[in-house]
Amino acid sequence: MEEKSESITKVVNLDALTYAGTLDNTKDFEDNKKYFFEKVDLRDTARLWSVFVRHQLTHVVHLAAESHVDNSIEDPGAFITSNIVGTHNLLKLAREFGVQRFHHVSTDEVYGELGDTGKFDENTPYDPRNPYSASKASSDFLVKAYFHTYGFPITISNCSNNYGPRQHDEKFIPTVIRSIVGGKKIPLYGQGLNIRDWIYVKDHCEGIWKVALEGELGETYCIGADCEKKNIEIINILCKELSVVPEESLEYVKDRAGHDYRYAIDNKKIKEKLGWSPQTSFIDGIKQTVKWYNEKY
Repeated sequence: MEEKSESITKVVNLDALTYAGTLDNTKDFEDNKKYFFEKVDLRDTARLWSVFVRHQLTHVVHLAAESHVDNSIEDPGAFITSNIVGTHNLLKLAREFGVQRFHHVSTDEVYGELGDTGKFDENTPYDPRNPYSASKASSDFLVKAYFHTYGFPITISNCSNNYGPRQHDEKFIPTVIRSIVGGKKIPLYGQGLNIRDWIYVKDHCEGIWKVALEGELGETYCIGADCEKKNIEIINILCKELSVVPEESLEYVKDRAGHDYRYAIDNKKIKEKLGWSPQTSFIDGIKQTVKWYNEKY
């Protein structure tokens, strides 16, 4: 992203277009004169450097990551090369090019799991428990190291579970909707009692934008919507929206290895320091999400 005098002159989207990427998500604005797409794998430093030079980038918002926990358990290697090596390549070249700000988007999973009480905040010790969260924790530490070692202008945000239109089919809520619409059983890990803190994707994007432009350099901000739900609660809500009986639609499957029990975010810092707060209620967000996927499937 290039920014001049508080106005955006261009947005450059870098994506390797792996199995989880699709240009369908950018069709609404692909013809905008301020938007540019570059197919780039962050492991390809020569190609990456050419993008910095051609577009004269001044700001970087880094969201690229392998993010499916099950896949990380089956094959951790792709997560190491993408999330750790890819992040370091981007950091290194951004620093050499002299970008004005580098914002790194991370996850609450780096903090491990919670019991029945308490919330993660910016001072929670890291305790990743699967290859995905370990790779994201490693990338966080690299970003922090570039700030402390080189004075590189970074910020970090750690967010709770996202949901909303255009999320990849492999994620939990799209999987549930796809199963219902397709007349198939809904796969449910264990008894569905694991708890996640859910945030609508638009609210998360606005939080990222706040931190990327206004966050204090070197600081981390936890982004969450104070919306804790058990997995089985989510399924019941989606079944109600799609007019099916949950008890008749479930298929209990073997629990995920190392499945964290509960995540919850304390978003006090970003609210007080940057004036951000979530604007979408869970039920409103779910209605919009169901409508989008219902049309897709």
